Order: sequence, then structure tokens, then C-alpha cells
Amino acid sequence: MAQTNVLREFTRGRHRHSACIAVALNTAESACHRQGHRLTKMRRRVLELVWGSHEPVKAYDLLELLRGENKRAAPPTVYRALDFLQQQGLVHRIASRNAYVGCGCPGHEGAGQLLICRNCGQVAELDDKEIIDLIARKSARLGFEISRQTIEVEGRCAGCREQQSS
Repeated sequence: MAQTNVLREFTRGRHRHSACIAVALNTAESACHRQGHRLTKMRRRVLELVWGSHEPVKAYDLLELLRGENKRAAPPTVYRALDFLQQQGLVHRIASRNAYVGCGCPGHEGAGQLLICRNCGQVAELDDKEIIDLIARKSARLGFEISRQTIEVEGRCAGCREQQSS
């Protein structure tokens, strides 16, 4: 049986969020250094803002937050930072929401399955090798070579289901 790694859980109210932001930033700094890349001040700030919650954040929301700190912040700056962070495996783009969320295991090289709660907006992240292998086998039968895969699954987290049944 294949192993499912939970890279990021639904955490509403169950952890010290400032600690997870600090861990993500330190891990990102180390990962960039190992790969010979710089986590510039802007890239670091964008990553910090993405990790500001466990809910997806849109690029223009990031831009507005940055403009509160620097009136000259511009869309290309935010998009370049997000592209870099995505290439380094530090954030995921959630295509269905056109938004970004911090990677549950920064620098992790596996394909991910993102579980998105439609009620509270939180995102959990799995790395299930069985799912990855199944898609790879089925794609290969069609002669398709996968370059990247991220699966987005929308539903309700346990917290929201419990809240609704109360």
C-alpha cells in the first residue's frame, strides 16, 4: 500500500500561526541558499504575506498589502516574486481560485493534492504516491508526458462540517 504524506493539515485555531510562518521563512531561506538562489527582501515579504493565513491569497490582494508598505509596489514585482517562489517549491498556485498558498513542505519535490474547504477557505496538502503513480501510468498509456501535476479537491473540512451539524 502506498504512503500518503500529509504535508499541511487543516489548522483553524489549533496552532501558533506565527510559529508556522517563521518555520516557512527559515526553510525557504535555507532551500534558496542550498540551490544558489537569493530570497530577496521582496520575495521574502511576498512569501510572508502568502503565509499570513492558511487560506489562498490572490496576487492583487498581495499587491494591496505591499502598497500599504511601499506605494511604488507594482503588479510585475508581485508576479515575479510569486513565479520565483512557485519555481522553488515554496508556494502553490491554486488555479481554480487564481490564488496562492504556502507549500506545506517547502522545497518538497512531489506532486501535490490540495484539499480546499469551500466554507472557510483553508487548504490542506497531501502527497499521495498512489495517486501520483496512477495518473502517471494512465498518462503514459496515452503517450502523455507529465511535466507537473497538482490536483485540487474542493469540499468541506471537518471543522466546518462539525460547525454546520451543531
